[in-house]
Amino acid sequence: MAKKQAEGYLSAKESRRIARENRRITDRLEQQRKRKNVPETEYLTQMHNPANAVEFDNLHTCFFTDAGVVRSVDGISFEVPIGKTVGVVGESGCGKSVTSLSLMQLLQRPQGQIVEGEIRLNLGNKAYDIVKVPAEKMQALRGNYISMIFQEPMTALNPVFRIGDQLNEVLELHNEEGRSNAEIKARTIELLGMVGIANAEGVYAMFPHELSGGMRQRVMIAMALACSPKIIIADEPTTALDVTIQAQILDLLRQLKDRINSSILFITHDLGVIAEMADYVVVMYAGRIVEKGTVEEIFANPAHPYTIGLMASKPIVGKKVDKLYSIPGKVPNPINMPRYCYFRDRCEMQCAGCEGDYPGEVSLSATHKVSCYRCAQNNQKGGEG
Repeated sequence: MAKKQAEGYLSAKESRRIARENRRITDRLEQQRKRKNVPETEYLTQMHNPANAVEFDNLHTCFFTDAGVVRSVDGISFEVPIGKTVGVVGESGCGKSVTSLSLMQLLQRPQGQIVEGEIRLNLGNKAYDIVKVPAEKMQALRGNYISMIFQEPMTALNPVFRIGDQLNEVLELHNEEGRSNAEIKARTIELLGMVGIANAEGVYAMFPHELSGGMRQRVMIAMALACSPKIIIADEPTTALDVTIQAQILDLLRQLKDRINSSILFITHDLGVIAEMADYVVVMYAGRIVEKGTVEEIFANPAHPYTIGLMASKPIVGKKVDKLYSIPGKVPNPINMPRYCYFRDRCEMQCAGCEGDYPGEVSLSATHKVSCYRCAQNNQKGGEG
């Protein structure tokens, strides 16, 4: 009798086959990405709505591993309107950061690749499809149009260079106005002052380890805003900070967004931060969007069982409970995702339709959309009534 192999077991032969297939796909994608002198017409596109700063349309981002293909972002579509903040929320590993890294083209290549979909970036007089933009052209877009505030400033800043040198480098790389070294230094000190650092000239000459966490995060924000980008990606910018400093950083981001008329893509686990910062909310689970809408719609009327579970797991000031709620079960294996609703095995609100394929998107209002059979049935009953 053949010995039963453990779940997830791969033989050496199968692993080699997967590696060969992955290399064939990634080599083709890398060859396309690294081309030189690509005509602009290849990546020019049209915004579906000119009022949007960026539009994600059926985006698929995969990681080609020796164990199989991980679909980190599995066909998501949403927009970031000009001058607004869109909060992306979900558990660790749901694809929030990979979405932002896809927009920046900072995926760990060659394993990480965008394999399908469009990311339309509004440049004002024209629009680019980021998925098709070659690597050499992307250098001019990062910083000038899209910038990112990373999660942990101590690892994002270089420990062996002074703060001033690191900020100067950003301005020198994108020095389209032909500033002199003295003008670049003056602009760097101005940026440090703009993010609320009182001793800007002193901090200019310091190393990252000489600053507190909040001060380092302010430096990161100054670096992100150096070229007045159209879109700021804030990847959990307050995770490593205490509550008082968190509030200061959030206030600062709000003020600076209005000052330079930017849009913010705000990634976080914290629903409290989303409620305070965002105009629109996108809820992600296992690489897909399960619910999206305005912040008022999501918090006043959460429709997807996953969103309801996230709300229930948040502690409430003044409410005494013996034990905080947690969503039961675990996320499915990302290499072998089921055909049905990814949340079904953890859902406590299942209905008859949950046995079918992955549910389509249901519109509860013009802006509030959810992917759930239970909501589809309720919506149908409401329509009949």
